[in-house]
Amino acid sequence: MKKNAFVTKEAIQEIVKTYPTPFHLYDERGIRENARKVKEAFSWNPGFREYFAIKATPNPFLVNILRQYGCGADCSSLTELMLCSAIGMKGEEIMFSSNDTPAEEYALAASLGGIINLDDITHIDFVEKILGKLPETMSCRYNPGGVFTLSNGIMDNPGDAKYGMTREQIFKAFTLLKEKGVKRFGLHAFLASNTVTNEYYPQLAKQLFELAVELQEKTGAKIAFINLSGGVGIPYRPDQEPNDILAIGEGVHRVYEEVLTAAGMGDVAIYTEMGRFMMGPYGALVTKAIHEKHTYKEYIGVDACAVNLMRPAMYGAYHHITVLGKEDAPCDHLYDVTGSLCENNDKFAIDRKLPKIEMGDYLFIHDTGAHGYSMGYNYNGKLRSAELLLKEDGSVELIRRAETPKDYFATFDGFDFYRELKL
Repeated sequence: MKKNAFVTKEAIQEIVKTYPTPFHLYDERGIRENARKVKEAFSWNPGFREYFAIKATPNPFLVNILRQYGCGADCSSLTELMLCSAIGMKGEEIMFSSNDTPAEEYALAASLGGIINLDDITHIDFVEKILGKLPETMSCRYNPGGVFTLSNGIMDNPGDAKYGMTREQIFKAFTLLKEKGVKRFGLHAFLASNTVTNEYYPQLAKQLFELAVELQEKTGAKIAFINLSGGVGIPYRPDQEPNDILAIGEGVHRVYEEVLTAAGMGDVAIYTEMGRFMMGPYGALVTKAIHEKHTYKEYIGVDACAVNLMRPAMYGAYHHITVLGKEDAPCDHLYDVTGSLCENNDKFAIDRKLPKIEMGDYLFIHDTGAHGYSMGYNYNGKLRSAELLLKEDGSVELIRRAETPKDYFATFDGFDFYRELKL
């Protein structure tokens, strides 16, 4: 399967007249089409809501697009809560799922009316002391332990994850929360990351639905919603088959009828917290080839680096690369595509077959719409790039300006970093 860029070389040549590379570019049309499809996939459940994982792409312009399709926000920190507040989100539009959480973050989540999703049983008393009284709606995060498998293949290792409560703990937590006045309960779990299979959500749902039935029967707690969290992935490699969200939604529906409806719990709302699936394929890092080096290997140096996209350096993650304008040229050159950091892992690709790259060519690095810009940092004093939105009408909107040296030095007081410099 071929991965196609959602923008042409000619369009980029126009964009760079105003906004120099590197930059992250997002495809509004793709974001909207995908959000509509997710809404359709779970339309069988009247209470369904997708809580977009803010950590994936913390940009209010993009979050506002998703809000138009009924999406809420999954937050995990103070600033993510502040972002949601700034665009008018409040109440149960916000799901606060965090771990090792400072008191002020719980306090802000509660003041916004968001749903607090507890990561640990000890947090019950912690939150009660902060708020004085627990909210009437609360959720708990479950970790079944062990190794999670699908079709005899290991998907992830929940038993080694720091998140969530054990089975014994979650029964105790629901009992304690009920005693303390909580009236509506939610159940949440995350078992695997970036799954590219239509089986993941239905299998996770079956585990959670069966647990929910038992929890409600044994504790008397009213289960109002079940949150399948994230984990629905995207095909980073061109040979991967993408997830079919309509099939996934129907798979969850089937298990819902078999387990929840059969147990008289057909009013339970289904929530999801997808970040990568909602935004990943609809963002790209656009960068320009500025150097070539011929030593023991063939290197192409670009004007972006790991501060713009650290997944390849951090995880060895694969991101497909299209050389714009050379989409149909033979991939007969073997390159390492590198950035300029003083770290040898600052490489977007290693031994990648690509068309012959000339200096000035634009490289479109695919699937950076989630965990791309958001994971950026400032090592070597590098500055993070702009974020641009390619609108449905073909125009481009600046939705986050590039950082400047002034931003980098803003937290130092008493120094003149521009003295005698001609910048």
